[in-house]
Amino acid sequence: MTKLALLSVSDKTGLVDFAKGLVEQGFTIISTGGTKKALADADVPVKSVSDITGFPEILDGRVKTLHPKVHGGILARRDLNEHLEQMQEHGIGSIELVAVNLYPFAQTVAKPDATLEQAIENIDIGGPTMVRSAAKNFKHVAIVVNPGRYDDVLAEMREKGSLSDDTRFKLAVEAFSHTAEYDAMISGWLYKQIPDAPLFPETLALPYSKVQDLRYGENPQQKAAFYREANAAPGTVASAKQLHGKAMSFNNINDLNAAWELVQEFNEPAAVAVKHANPCGVAVANNVYDAYALAFEADPVSIFGGIVALNRTLDAKTAEKMSEIFLEVVIAPDFDEDALAVLTKKKDIRVLQAPLPEVREKLDVKKVSGGILVQELDDETVHSAGWGAVTNEKPSLQQIQDMIFGMKVVKHVKSNAIVLVKNGQTIGIGAGQMNRVGAARIAIEQAGDKAKGSVLASDAFFPFRDTVDEAAKAGVKGIVQPGGSMKDQESTQACDEHRIAMMMTGTRYFKH
Repeated sequence: MTKLALLSVSDKTGLVDFAKGLVEQGFTIISTGGTKKALADADVPVKSVSDITGFPEILDGRVKTLHPKVHGGILARRDLNEHLEQMQEHGIGSIELVAVNLYPFAQTVAKPDATLEQAIENIDIGGPTMVRSAAKNFKHVAIVVNPGRYDDVLAEMREKGSLSDDTRFKLAVEAFSHTAEYDAMISGWLYKQIPDAPLFPETLALPYSKVQDLRYGENPQQKAAFYREANAAPGTVASAKQLHGKAMSFNNINDLNAAWELVQEFNEPAAVAVKHANPCGVAVANNVYDAYALAFEADPVSIFGGIVALNRTLDAKTAEKMSEIFLEVVIAPDFDEDALAVLTKKKDIRVLQAPLPEVREKLDVKKVSGGILVQELDDETVHSAGWGAVTNEKPSLQQIQDMIFGMKVVKHVKSNAIVLVKNGQTIGIGAGQMNRVGAARIAIEQAGDKAKGSVLASDAFFPFRDTVDEAAKAGVKGIVQPGGSMKDQESTQACDEHRIAMMMTGTRYFKH
């Protein structure tokens, strides 16, 4: 019986060499449309699917391979005489290999001006049907959806004469993953086209593709990998371009995301240093050099081995300052040529470039045992509109600016969180404490004498007046917090006793 290989691909990478290799292995190639033309133009002997089915392509190519002589040839079990007899009765050839990849739906909808009509026309029907048929019948048929597998498939055929059961099974699993991702992309994009669609659909399909295996996870005993969502937007960590340095680690990527998310809070030149997913130094200034210098000064100990994110192009002067210490990662929207020359002298530093995103992501996803939690990303701009000055002492303009700055930072610190700020610079950060006054004490201790005249920002309300009293001892002169405690009045009274200006925002910033 003639061995047939059906090739119908959107991505034609490696197609001609693969087809030639299959011909050498005794296959007769059948194909459709553009794939057939590409093979014929390369002088590869190829038959049209229409020659096999006796039926032309119709409906502008919407129906090409949806025919019993195609799917019978793929789905027939070669170990059942009944199936073999039916194949012979109906003149169905044995299709033993299918190579298919699908219409470029993801590339189509990635275009900002993509229309619903364009998207619909790039939903593949025949392709996924053949993929699923071949994958289901993997015991008898090989399905290849990834051009990167072509060489391995041919090598095994040349060495052993055919593909092993194990290889066909692995190819089938990859094929089902391919169609699952494809369908998830389609359903996800179409769902967004529904006017006033609920933010959270009844069924949530999140297609991700592996970018790389990582050396290990948070700790050496944990295996890990990094996955990127389909059509990851420009300006995301997943789409950032690495310009220099060794491969990113699990902790590098996690910390980088924390730094990159925080630096986007600021319109003015800003620098953010992160260690273990918490900011250790943050500052804004008139230029990126001063911003970085202030962020470094905020905590010159913790920044060592940390991640630094900037929201402006990195220049050579700032790069020279950075190179004075060991940094794991630097990310910025762009780099001067001289700045790159400075940083790349250090072989281990990882340098990444990403534009500031025009649109922020919508959803935040957290894994829990047996499920996921999904919430809106808290991307509202922090501003003082609607805040209330609740104390006798009223904040100055500089204090209000520092309060806004402090709330932008504390929003990205693990709760319970307290941040001390002075003149657009963090001077003390208390992160991840089980009680609020404990976080305040850590921030105050770190600030030392700099706490005098500073502003304290809290991610949530004060359950007691003790945080205010601790702040007063250190010389803090301004406090900003959400309010909402049953004992707000006690905290307000404490501020009045200590002549501290306090504002309440009405917005909590828990982060876990």
